[in-house]
Amino acid sequence: MWYNMFAMKDRIEVNPKIMLGKPVIKGTRITVEHVLKLLKQGLSVKEILKDYPHLRKRDIEAAVDYATDSLGRERAYPLGSIHS
Repeated sequence: MWYNMFAMKDRIEVNPKIMLGKPVIKGTRITVEHVLKLLKQGLSVKEILKDYPHLRKRDIEAAVDYATDSLGRERAYPLGSIHS
């Protein structure tokens, strides 16, 4: 986990001046969301790297780690019983 946190900090950037503050691969305008959508569409890491040659495998891994970590920090709050 320590390596993943370091990789995320080194490779993922959140800046309100870039893509309205969405997390992006550092030095690009490629959002973490876009990388996840490419993976969801079934593209392999190899295919993504071919389409985006300025990216590295570690960038894609950091995007997935960032999303996983962000979701892991979310908190759910019960709304109460709907039968109250």
